Amino acid sequence: MAKAYQRTYTRLQAITKATVSLEANGVSNDELATVNGKLAQVVKTKGDLVTLQVFSGTEGVPTNAEVSFQGAPPTLKVSDQLSGRFFNAYGKPIDGGPEVEGEEREVGGPSVNPYKRRQPSELIPTGIAGIDLNNTLVSGQKIPFFADPDQPYNKVMADVALRADVDKIILGGMGLSNDDYLFFRHEFESAGALDKIVSFVNTTEEPPVERLLIPDMALAAAEYFAVDKNEKVLVLLTDMTLYADALCIVSNRMDQIPSKDSMPGSLYSDLAKIYEKAVQLPDGGSITIIAVTTLNDGDITHAIPDNTGYITEGQLFLRADSDSGKVIVDPFRSLSRLKQLVQGKKTREDHSQVMNASVRLYADAQNAKTKLENGFDLSDYDLRCLDYAKEYATRLLSIDVNITIEQMLDTAWEIFAKYFSPTETGIKQVLIDKYWKN
Repeated sequence: MAKAYQRTYTRLQAITKATVSLEANGVSNDELATVNGKLAQVVKTKGDLVTLQVFSGTEGVPTNAEVSFQGAPPTLKVSDQLSGRFFNAYGKPIDGGPEVEGEEREVGGPSVNPYKRRQPSELIPTGIAGIDLNNTLVSGQKIPFFADPDQPYNKVMADVALRADVDKIILGGMGLSNDDYLFFRHEFESAGALDKIVSFVNTTEEPPVERLLIPDMALAAAEYFAVDKNEKVLVLLTDMTLYADALCIVSNRMDQIPSKDSMPGSLYSDLAKIYEKAVQLPDGGSITIIAVTTLNDGDITHAIPDNTGYITEGQLFLRADSDSGKVIVDPFRSLSRLKQLVQGKKTREDHSQVMNASVRLYADAQNAKTKLENGFDLSDYDLRCLDYAKEYATRLLSIDVNITIEQMLDTAWEIFAKYFSPTETGIKQVLIDKYWKN
């Protein structure tokens, strides 16, 4: 039975595969409703004409279906009881546990007032040298993982979750296979880390448009722990390409004219609404966002990664390394635009110099490889660079390396001394004198 504050209508004007339209008064964008008992959300209003997306599809919905508006957008009950739990796109438990008791809050609201933000300055170590050494993460940062669909990006996300020095991890899984969902759950449980992790999951067996709720749910939970509890929160979102595909489904079924690569014209705003929730707060709480964006045939110019790059503060790029046989964080195509805020300030004094020398020597190795492929003779320096590159990729760039930043720096010095003279590294003499491994 409809509640007293609900408005109920029984005459639909149009039905598509995912949406229904009708005339209704006093309806707001993002408001929830039920259409013939199915959960729906307002996605467009034009005068009194309202369009709703029906999450589970409109199959079986008649033109005289009962539409009841609930008077509010989606909400999530927040409290410490969220910790260690798995929820669906509507914030309902899927782990067999009880409903969460707590304050009910709207999801998908505006980002933090810029006046209340402060410059990010806290280091977030992950144990992955391709990140910590070369592209150091800073609390309050927003940064994507760009990866091909066959890369083990979900494993990397799980590793980051378990290694990162933060108070809470919020996982938002969109379009996960059941195997991926069970993988995350098993990894978190076996590591004994469930008490600091909250997960919102949409699987491939569930309607794609439900994915659109996952980031909002995850970020509503993140804001509770960051703002109310002053905790350092890391939000992991995977996969934003599937999120954008769901936006595309709704857009197409509303007969909107597509933009670049068949994406909706609102793509930039839709992505920015999510990523701009990243924040460093004055009282110490923070929300840091790492989001996977899978690439189509490695195409970084596609509308999804292209728009993402304008919003975020760099990117982490996964690729298979043919020399070492490892999956690495590519030092050339990865970039953290905020790393200078912590390198040498919250890490050891030699960090920036070691990072620069490591990548420059790796670039020299790639030049030597090009010379070899084109039949040119290699110098002694070229041969040493090639040997260095293989060891550097294996011991530092590989995603399965798990060591502290000081150990990363020590390892880099060790590899330098093995293949090069101090002069060839280009590192300042004062640091050579202090850290060179004889």
